[in-house]
Amino acid sequence: MSDAPRTPNRTRPRTRALATDAVWAGEERPFMDRATQIPVVRSVAFGYTDLDTWRDVALGRAEGHIYGRNTNPTVAAFEEKVRALEGAAAATSFATGMAAISDTLLTLLRPGDRVVSVKDTYGGTNRLFDEFLPPLGIDVALCDTSDQDAIEAAIDQGLQVLYLESPTNPTCKVLDLERLTARAHAKGATVVVDNTFATPINQRPLELGADLVVHSATKFLGGHADALGGVLVGDADLVARVFHRREIHGATLGPDAAYLLLRGLKTLALRVERQNATALRIARHLQAHPKVAAVHYPGLPEHPNHDVAARQMPGGFGGILAFELAGGLDVVKRVLPELRLAHRAANLGAVETTVAPPATGSHVELTAEERAALGIPEGLVRYSCGIEDAGDLIADLDAALAHA
Repeated sequence: MSDAPRTPNRTRPRTRALATDAVWAGEERPFMDRATQIPVVRSVAFGYTDLDTWRDVALGRAEGHIYGRNTNPTVAAFEEKVRALEGAAAATSFATGMAAISDTLLTLLRPGDRVVSVKDTYGGTNRLFDEFLPPLGIDVALCDTSDQDAIEAAIDQGLQVLYLESPTNPTCKVLDLERLTARAHAKGATVVVDNTFATPINQRPLELGADLVVHSATKFLGGHADALGGVLVGDADLVARVFHRREIHGATLGPDAAYLLLRGLKTLALRVERQNATALRIARHLQAHPKVAAVHYPGLPEHPNHDVAARQMPGGFGGILAFELAGGLDVVKRVLPELRLAHRAANLGAVETTVAPPATGSHVELTAEERAALGIPEGLVRYSCGIEDAGDLIADLDAALAHA
């Protein structure tokens, strides 16, 4: 790839507020029999009496649907809603968030290419970098997430893809997306950002220069822990390339999951506003708690990159925080069972609070030594705030921490 920056078609102008797009985008045209809610279209195939029209639709020269593995009306509405929320030029969806990440990286990278990322991405993503990409002849450079000078130095050595996650899962580190994106574009690279933690309500990486944005829609976008899905938005040409791989690879989002994700998205702005406020209040409370060794949350002034977060997350600092308990996993095992207002489960972003240590959740695939090498201590707890009353959650935490 040439070092000359290309001219992307990654964004579209915003004409409405995010809360309005969360409700209306993708659902403005009339539905079957004047229904006000989008139907779940389960048909696998879509028929045509005119063969010329059928062919035009199949080749993308006319609007329509041919086969459910490729596109579907319910799924298309979900894609359009996320596209509008991120202000993107195009969108495509996947069966899961990891399918979105995997297909994106495998589309953009070829043997002999180089990808630069950071050490403490989500565990499944880290496994791609550590286990699956190197055997394909792809050079992977994973940098210290806290050292942005080191990330820039790795970029300057040449790359085809820069993959970023901010805030990171589970340590809530923040990367300067605008700074790193500009550096990567100067080398002709494509920049992909995982925006799952922040959501488009809080942060829109395309506006900061990223080419592509990926989400595990299972998390905050759906918000109810009842549907798996992934989505990619951004530059139209790049999204089209990834879509082509996905339609052949077959990691298709189904219409039932798409409907549930659409329904969840309608309350995204309301939910995230509440979760932002709750997370900040809990983070401040835990900072002063004698049983808590450290709190990681971008909204705290003490966070190492709070100033960067304040600049690039205008909607808020997110609904997830992490805190450390002295004594490691043994203490975590005593505290978490005492929580009454939190699911102990490998999920986040739901209306109910969910809590998990990386050892059983985000980085369960890694050994304790591998987690330590990534800067993830065994005493770390990821706390994903739901929409419950913040005071009740604080009281629940205090009661559980008494067992530390």
